[in-house]
Amino acid sequence: MLVVTLIFLIAVLSIPVNQPQKLIWLAVYPIVASEMSGIGYGNIFLKSLWILPLAILIGIFNPIIDTSKAFTVSGITISRGWVSFISIIFRALLSFQSLLLLIATSGFLDMFNAMRHIGCPAVLSTQLLLTYRYISVIIEEAIIMNRARQARGYGKKSYPLSMWGRHVGQLLIRSTQRASNIHRAMKARGFSGTLPTGSRMQWDSHSLTWMCCWIACIAIARFVDFSTFITHIMP
Repeated sequence: MLVVTLIFLIAVLSIPVNQPQKLIWLAVYPIVASEMSGIGYGNIFLKSLWILPLAILIGIFNPIIDTSKAFTVSGITISRGWVSFISIIFRALLSFQSLLLLIATSGFLDMFNAMRHIGCPAVLSTQLLLTYRYISVIIEEAIIMNRARQARGYGKKSYPLSMWGRHVGQLLIRSTQRASNIHRAMKARGFSGTLPTGSRMQWDSHSLTWMCCWIACIAIARFVDFSTFITHIMP
């Protein structure tokens, strides 16, 4: 799953921004793989919408900056900026869906072990694992501060923006203090910057066949332009 996901991400990110039609065919992987695993593409798609505001923020200025003509549909001119904007959104959704599918099927700890065994730098894999494991520290501090705000708010539901700035600053300070305490406890227990991996993962014929089939499908979807082929055969 990790190798296929990496190949899929490379294929998605390597497609030029002015060719979003090729991204449609790569959507076969998250759709089919999620249904095969029993998760359901609907769940993956709904969760991937969380990345949509970030994708919109990244490409929102493309239609304003690039106004050159890309093509015309029913007398309506579509600029290259809009094409690249749609491409950015598709890339973000497909990439995030593949990562959600990886975590949902493999689990974060198994993904961490697989990253270490295929040669991923220990610094990167350890940072990801610690972030996943201790994200609850920030959530816990936010819950405590929110409960204190409600107890001292006298029924108020809205607060000025300046108060929220102080709230976020205090959350950062409290989280940093908790992180320092956790780091000192880990150092006292022999933490040297890397975490031990689990048992050695072994390849089997089923996994190898599954991986090769999906890599072949992704490669075909990446390098074969089915949109042009369908356009030529249609009357």
